[in-house]
Amino acid sequence: MAPSLVLVIFGVIAVSSAGTAPTAFLAATGAMFLTALSYAKMARHFPASGSAYTYARRMLGAPVGFLVGWTVLLDYLFLPMVAWLVQSIYLNAQFPAVPVWAWMLVNASLTTAVNIIGLKLTDRVNKLLTTLAVFLVLIFVAYCVVHLGEQPPQSYTAPFWNADSSIAGVSAAAAVAAYSYLGFDAVTTLSEETRDAERTVPRAVVLVIAIGGLLFAAVAYVMQLVRPGGVFDDPEILSYTMSVELGGQTFADWFNIAGIVGGFASGLAVQLSSSRLLYIMGRDGVLPKRVFGALHPRTRTPVLSLLLTGAVCLLGLDLSLETATSFINFGAFLGFTVVNVCVVVYFVRNRGTGRVSVFGYAVVPGLAACVTVYLIARLSGTALTIGVCWLAAGVAYLLWLTRGFRRPTPELDLTAGAEPERPEAARPARGPGGPGGREGG
Repeated sequence: MAPSLVLVIFGVIAVSSAGTAPTAFLAATGAMFLTALSYAKMARHFPASGSAYTYARRMLGAPVGFLVGWTVLLDYLFLPMVAWLVQSIYLNAQFPAVPVWAWMLVNASLTTAVNIIGLKLTDRVNKLLTTLAVFLVLIFVAYCVVHLGEQPPQSYTAPFWNADSSIAGVSAAAAVAAYSYLGFDAVTTLSEETRDAERTVPRAVVLVIAIGGLLFAAVAYVMQLVRPGGVFDDPEILSYTMSVELGGQTFADWFNIAGIVGGFASGLAVQLSSSRLLYIMGRDGVLPKRVFGALHPRTRTPVLSLLLTGAVCLLGLDLSLETATSFINFGAFLGFTVVNVCVVVYFVRNRGTGRVSVFGYAVVPGLAACVTVYLIARLSGTALTIGVCWLAAGVAYLLWLTRGFRRPTPELDLTAGAEPERPEAARPARGPGGPGGREGG
């Protein structure tokens, strides 16, 4: 969730929503917030690094958990590639003498090196770059406010609803805007590195959606005041043309840096999460344990998993951004749907304890599941084809792994203390046994 992403896709959202981009972002935030609540509940009950993979195994059984992990792996493997590709496109626009493929190799190499060195360095670099990206976005907003002071808008409410607005248009735009939130669940993959994970991770996953969504909506509102309506010459580069008009070419060049910085921070965070999922699946024996289930003795990072996710960038050297994003959407939204279902199953299993409510554990996740299924239905044919083929390959691999289900699916070894089925059980925070050890505090 790069802070500058709202600037990149504002024009497309404004066109789809007929000039009500902030409403579309608010609707997308509300929809994703429901799923974030489900992740928060599962992260509290199962503080392990497997995220949707772990939750599905515990609630729906090992074979289903395997297939969920396999499907989500499609998202996690290729999401770094998409982040690097976006960043490389921006860099190529700034420095056209260097081709996109060369920037891809540079970005992937730098990100992988930082993640291999250790979680502390990754955390510090990510905080620095995210702060810088937010600052540049706020500078852009400040230029918009100055412009509005000189040329006040005709209406301050039109960006939320106007004569051309419709529920169908806003919902369609919200479905597109929902892609901006992909990766919010990555924080749950760091449960084993986090102090007091049962309390910290649920709060973090909810705050990621709330803060990011409000930032997106606020920036979109100001931009929609500057450029009202939903008809533009070139909506895909609208924010860049706006930056030229608002502050001149020099400012536009600095504005472009916001996308570059945000892309690097996004790639850094998502590669970290991808490597953790590969590590957990390797530790289970779902993937080759010697390759994926090993940590470097000094850095305590899954080096081979990081190198693999870095090498995936080679697949994106000759891909368009549209094709690249089709790799990740199916796995992401299917994972969201399954996590919502897991909360409902948890309610069914624990409804007699008095610790789970019908509204919080059945109604809300049920509604969230409907939303994510709707998002899956709106995916392109390419995304659905790739996703179904990947899922079919996962079924074939599971059949081979279990010899036609004659052998059990490898089980996840959680060492978090109490029985996971008991919502009232207290568990100690993870110690140095998880990936990253004390370094990730």
